[in-house]
Amino acid sequence: MLPKRTKLMASVGSVRALAAYLYQGRSETPLFSISTIWRLHSFPSKTWKFSTRSTIQTPISVMTKNMPHEIVDANLEEYDSQAKLLQEFYKVPSIDKAWVFKSDTASKSQAMFSISQLNLSANKKRKFILWSHIARANNHSIDFQWSTFPIEMDGVSTVIPSPSGSKLLLVRNSENESPTQLEIWSTAQLEKAIQIPQSVHGSVYVDGWFEGVSWNDAETHIAYVAEEKAPSKPIFDDFGFKGNGSFDKDCGNWKGHGDWEEDWGEAYSKKRRPMLFIVCINSGVVQAVKGIPNSLSVGQVVWVPSNYCSSESSLVFVGWPSEYGSLQMSRKLGIKYCYNRTCALYAVSVSLGQNDHKKASLEETEIEDFKNAIILTKDLSSALFPKFSPDGKYLVFLSTKSAVDSGAHWATGSLYRMDWPADGRPESSEKISCVVPVVMCPKEGSFPGLYCSNFLAYPWLSDGRTIILSSAWRSTDAILSIDILSGKVSRISPGNTIYSWSALALDGDGVIAGAKKPLKLFLYRTLALDPMMHPKRIKLMDSQAVLFDNLSAFVIVWGSIGFGEEALQSLPGKIGSQDVNDVLSALNFAIERGLVDESKVAVLGGSHGGFLTTHLIGQEPDRFVAAAVRNPVCNLSLMVGTSDPGLVLHRDLWERRKKIIFRGSIM
Repeated sequence: MLPKRTKLMASVGSVRALAAYLYQGRSETPLFSISTIWRLHSFPSKTWKFSTRSTIQTPISVMTKNMPHEIVDANLEEYDSQAKLLQEFYKVPSIDKAWVFKSDTASKSQAMFSISQLNLSANKKRKFILWSHIARANNHSIDFQWSTFPIEMDGVSTVIPSPSGSKLLLVRNSENESPTQLEIWSTAQLEKAIQIPQSVHGSVYVDGWFEGVSWNDAETHIAYVAEEKAPSKPIFDDFGFKGNGSFDKDCGNWKGHGDWEEDWGEAYSKKRRPMLFIVCINSGVVQAVKGIPNSLSVGQVVWVPSNYCSSESSLVFVGWPSEYGSLQMSRKLGIKYCYNRTCALYAVSVSLGQNDHKKASLEETEIEDFKNAIILTKDLSSALFPKFSPDGKYLVFLSTKSAVDSGAHWATGSLYRMDWPADGRPESSEKISCVVPVVMCPKEGSFPGLYCSNFLAYPWLSDGRTIILSSAWRSTDAILSIDILSGKVSRISPGNTIYSWSALALDGDGVIAGAKKPLKLFLYRTLALDPMMHPKRIKLMDSQAVLFDNLSAFVIVWGSIGFGEEALQSLPGKIGSQDVNDVLSALNFAIERGLVDESKVAVLGGSHGGFLTTHLIGQEPDRFVAAAVRNPVCNLSLMVGTSDPGLVLHRDLWERRKKIIFRGSIM
C-alpha cells in the first residue's frame, strides 16, 4: 500500500516537473521520496498548432514531378503539415542524465540535468544543461526552482561531475584527426584543458555501454575508456616493403591499410578497440593502463574506494573477449543490446604516487608497477555494471548469465555481491553471493525478475546497503530498491499506473526519476499494429514515434521481457508461430470489440518486429492492407556467421538444430 503523497507542479518550457513525496515515518527503513521529471506526450485536442518557423524545407521538385496540379496542391499541403508535425515531436526534449549536489543546508540541494533534443537540419543531437534548486519543506512537499534558460553544450560529448561536486569534467571528442580535449572546470573557471593527440588514443567512449569515466576519491586522477591509437600502416615503394609508418608523405611511397580487424558493428562501426587510460589532472599526463590482454575490449571502469589504497590504487572494469577457444578466432559481430555476450569483471593495480610530480606530457606514458589484470568472476559467464558499496566492503554487479547460457539477447538478470578483501588485494577466488536470483514464473503482481539496462552512477541510499535501480515490470518500467544483504526487493514507484518510471539520480534518500506515459491518440477506427522491435529489447510503454491520428497497438508477445524467465524462454525455437499467433490474437481482440475496421489494418516493425511483419503478411496476407519493415530479420541462415550472436541459434549449434523452424520462403 502506497503512502500518502503531496504534489507540486512547476513548468519549464516543454518539460514539466512533478514532485511526489513518499514517506514511511521514522523507522529503521529508509525515507523514500520520488521527484519525477516527465515529457509531455499528451495533446489537448486533435487540432494541431504549429509555429511558423520551420527548419525543414519541403522538396517541391520531388513532389510536383509528373503530377497533376490539383493533386500536387493537395499533396504539398499534406506533406508540409506532416513535416511540421514531425518537427513538433522532435522539439520535445528528453532527459539523459541527472546529478545532485548538496548545499550548506540539509533541506536544500541542486540538481543538474543533461538534456538532449534532436536537431533535424543538422541530423544531430543538441545537448544542453539545465539546473534546478530543490527545497524540501517540513510538510514533505518539494519545490523545484529552475534556471531561467538552459545552457547548450556545443561540441561537448559528455559531462561528469567529481564525487564532491567541486569539479566538472567536459569531454570534447573531435570529428576528424584533431586531438581529444579534456576540460576540468571549477565552480567559477576553467582549471585545466588537456589536449590528447591521436598518437595517444582516439575518441573517448561515451556510448553508455563501453562508456566508463570515473574520478578517484581524491579527485586527482580520472580513469576513462577511449579508442586505441590507430596502428601504423605499412609503406611500400618501387622496391617493395619499406616499413611501417603513419605520417610519411613521400610521393614515391604508397601505403597499405595493414591487418584488418573487425569492429563491434552498429553504433561502433569504424571505431577501434576500447582501451583503459588514466589522466593525472595536476600534470596532464595521460597513461595507458597495462596488463590488460589485447583480446579484451574494456568498459564500465570504477575505482576501488581509497580507504584501501594509498599511493597504489586499483581499478575494476568489465572485459569482453573477442577470441574464443583454441582457434583464437575473432568473433565480434555486434555487441549493442547483446546481453548474451560473454563478459567478466577484472581488477588491475596501478601506482599513482609519483605521477603528480612528473612533467606534463602529451605523449602516452606507461603506468609504473602495474600488475596483470585479475579476472574476478571466472565462474560466471556474465558480469556488468560494477558498483562498490559506500564503505568499500562489497562489490555489486549485474549478471545476465541466463542470456549467455541460452543465447537470448536479453534474458532475466541476477544481482550478485562480492565481498571485497580488507587488504584491497582481490583474488579470483573471492566470495561471490547471489543477492537476487533469476525469477522463473512470477505470481500475478509480484516481482518478475531483473531487466536492467544500466545502473546509476551512485545508486546507494544512506544506509549503505540499499541500491536503487530501474527495471522492467511487466508492461512498464519500475523503480526498485534492493537490500544487498537480505536480498529484499521492493517496488517504490507507483504500481497502479500506466507510467513507466526510471531513476535519474539520488538526493539523499530521495529519488529523482523520470516518468513517461503512452501518447494520447485520436481514433479513426483504423489500426497500425507494431509487434515491437525485438522481444528482448523493447522499450516498454514508450510510444515515442507515433505520428498518426489513428489507433496503434503495441503488441507485447509471449516471450518479452518483464514477465519472468519461463515466459521469455518459451519463444526461442518457436519464432514465426508463437509470436505470430500472439499478434493475431491481439488483432482479433481489437476487432471483436469494435475498436477498428478490419478492412483498414496495417502492420509495421523493425528488427525482430520486421521478422514478425513479414510473417504476418505471408501467413495472413488478406488481413493487412499495408506493411512497412525497418531492418527486418528475414534470412536466418544467412545471418548465422554475419550478425548478432544468438539471434539465430540460442544455444550450441548441435543442441539447437532440431528446434530451428523454417516456414515457407522466409527462414
